[in-house]
Amino acid sequence: MALDILTVAPLYQGPDINKIRLMAETTKKSTTPPKLLAPAGTRLTTIETKRIMSVLDETIHKVELVTLLSNVASSSQSPEGVLGEDIMKAVREHRDLCQTLLDHVNYLQEEERRLQEEEGFEDEPWSQDLVFSIELQKSHLPPLKQQIRESTKNVLRLLLSNPQAASLLRAQSLGRSEEAQSFIDSLGELRGFLFERLLTSPMEARDKTRFIQDITRRNRRNQEIIDTLENELAACMRNRDAEVEKENFVVQELKNHLHQVLKFSENSLLRTKQEAEKQQKADFRASQARVAKIQQEILLLRSQFHNLVMENREAEQALRKKKYKVETEIENWIQKYDLEMSEKQDEYEELDIIHKEEKLQLEELKHRHGVLVEEFSQIRAEQEIKAKERLEAEQEMIRMVRAATLIQALWKGYLVRSMLRSRKKKRNKGKMKGKEKGKSKGKGKGKGKK
Repeated sequence: MALDILTVAPLYQGPDINKIRLMAETTKKSTTPPKLLAPAGTRLTTIETKRIMSVLDETIHKVELVTLLSNVASSSQSPEGVLGEDIMKAVREHRDLCQTLLDHVNYLQEEERRLQEEEGFEDEPWSQDLVFSIELQKSHLPPLKQQIRESTKNVLRLLLSNPQAASLLRAQSLGRSEEAQSFIDSLGELRGFLFERLLTSPMEARDKTRFIQDITRRNRRNQEIIDTLENELAACMRNRDAEVEKENFVVQELKNHLHQVLKFSENSLLRTKQEAEKQQKADFRASQARVAKIQQEILLLRSQFHNLVMENREAEQALRKKKYKVETEIENWIQKYDLEMSEKQDEYEELDIIHKEEKLQLEELKHRHGVLVEEFSQIRAEQEIKAKERLEAEQEMIRMVRAATLIQALWKGYLVRSMLRSRKKKRNKGKMKGKEKGKSKGKGKGKGKK
């Protein structure tokens, strides 16, 4: 959205930027929170707030680049070697489009001015042609603005794809106009306000709203009290003026009376002065006696102070000797401690080196153990597979042996039965032949008998 606002801003600055600057300044003055209501956090914690701040930072970065395009386009030096031919070509196309838009806007302003000057000739044909021309020029503005937006996006895309050119362009901050710089400053202020607003939790916002409402309520009450007090002050001022006039009259009368009293009081003042001088002399003599007494007390206190100082010096000397002795013992203990700790540190470092070596060996052994475990698991899996295959082969062999035994038994039974059948047949055939022979013999004998 910021890019759509600033599509024409690079190569000319209209009054809109000044309005935006004034709005931003007003917002800054009105939304500055009191220091007591500053947010507790200093960093953004949620992803959404970080994304919002990154979008605003990217927008400010793009605005800084866009506001420098006018200086690049109007520069007398040739920056193709720095920015590249593609970027300069896009910048020149953008400059031509912006210049075309400016020409159209100037032409429209001139035509509208002419139309306003000739308001009484609306029915004239040339006036209608002028209105038609203005409407036609206005219809050309939206496509031209859209082309400028697309051109701005194209230039930004090229600059963002070339970070070196973008950094070199940002180094030319002096080429930015005052309106564009004020707009960027306003965006920076908006970033600070938004950052503080995102850091503010709902409870802090509620407390801030409650605090502002309390302040508004207090301000309203204070304003009512101030109005009441001002009214009372005005009434008091009127009463005071009246009283002052009365008192001025009374003062004038008192001055006259005082003048008369001064005349009568000069004699009493002389008498009072003489009595005061006598009292001063008596007080001076009494103060001298008091000063002498105080000086004697000072001498006595000084001697006591000197005695106490001597006693304290002796006690301090004894304490210093004791302190020196204790410090010497402490230093010896510290040296002994440092020596023992250095030995312990050396021993610790040696043990640490041995520990690290053993740790490395342990890691190596763990690695080897892992490899061996993996190999063992693979071998065991292969053995299990082979055992299963062997078991299946044995079972298959047992089934085949059983089947062969059964087949052989059936075959032997079949052979035995077939042999038995053949023997029975032979026997039956022999019996039949014997019977036939007996019958034939019997018939022969019978014929012979006949």
